[in-house]
Amino acid sequence: MSDPKAAFGSTEIEVLRYIGDHHPISVGEAAAYFAQTTGQARTTILTIMDNLRRKGHLTRKKIRGVYRYSPKVAKHVFLQSLVKDFVDKSLGGSVSPFVAFLSEMRKLLGVVLD
Repeated sequence: MSDPKAAFGSTEIEVLRYIGDHHPISVGEAAAYFAQTTGQARTTILTIMDNLRRKGHLTRKKIRGVYRYSPKVAKHVFLQSLVKDFVDKSLGGSVSPFVAFLSEMRKLLGVVLD
């Protein structure tokens, strides 16, 4: 079995985010979306979804003969864990550089936060 804490690839993240918004979803439904948006083949999406299930990030249930996949955790929890991993691994656990970046982006974009 794969390590569920292993780093995600960019396509895995995209697939998990999409499934988080559209679950329960079949491989065919997800593959149709990714074929249109990124050109990914059905077999690629099937492999990614099966790998994510084996890593413990997706569940699947057979409904009327078709496997339907759902995330094990809510999308916002998954995204929070990605941010935490980024802060821990890339910023040495300090959020200061991230906050400074957000502040600078806000200034550049002219966004006012109240």
